[in-house]
Amino acid sequence: MTAGASKSLTVLVVDDEQPARKRIMDLLAKDKDVTAVLQASDAKIAVATIREQHPDLVLLDVQMPEGTGLDVVRSVGVDQMPLTAFITAYESHAVAAFEANALDYLLKPFGDQRFCAMMQRAKRLLGDREMMAFSRSLAMWAAAQSQTTVYLDRVAIKDKGVTRLLLVEDIDVIQASGVYVVLRSGSRDTLHRASLSEMAAGLDPRRFVRVHRSTLVNVDSIVQLKSISHAELELTLKDGSRYRVSRTFRSNLEERLGQKL
Repeated sequence: MTAGASKSLTVLVVDDEQPARKRIMDLLAKDKDVTAVLQASDAKIAVATIREQHPDLVLLDVQMPEGTGLDVVRSVGVDQMPLTAFITAYESHAVAAFEANALDYLLKPFGDQRFCAMMQRAKRLLGDREMMAFSRSLAMWAAAQSQTTVYLDRVAIKDKGVTRLLLVEDIDVIQASGVYVVLRSGSRDTLHRASLSEMAAGLDPRRFVRVHRSTLVNVDSIVQLKSISHAELELTLKDGSRYRVSRTFRSNLEERLGQKL
């Protein structure tokens, strides 16, 4: 295929949030060159879909609670990874890395024109004989990113023109509450406007583990674990508060602790 030639494209959309996937799929539906759209809600499904369906293009969310976009790249491997455009909610050092390595990205929230520009660039690359060089660049970038990730050590809490800094190490639990999260430090609760997925993406996964679809827990605050069913657990924190570890997220805690529970 020569550069700029038209082609029937199969696109895989990877994002843990269904509204985000729908937005991208609605935009892809307007592209006459896109004949098939696949979707994945987490890294494991994404890896399996790439291996089985061999999409031409992957639109890959960087921050996901059960395995990041970087995990997808590493699992699939250098030579097998399709052309990839990253999606991120954070304009940080990662964006500079995308640009330095000629990798495209979409910064949430993105407009229709920005999405169309990304698709045009992807089509040009798909027709370029240097596609393998692009794949190698992608792998090199992923390897570098995995060793330079910077996590939040403070959360900026804004209220009526005043910004208070809350140390991440002092947070015991983070729970979803509509468009907010509740940050619990000891007996104090602080409301912060962010989604649970956004918080999980910015925090060190060695410290905070998602134990329920609505709950992130600081591992250092856990003092006890108790089985409450065949697959579910109840954890107790230093302050005596208790939280459920769901069957879906139990493996996250086991992997972090390095042992079966």
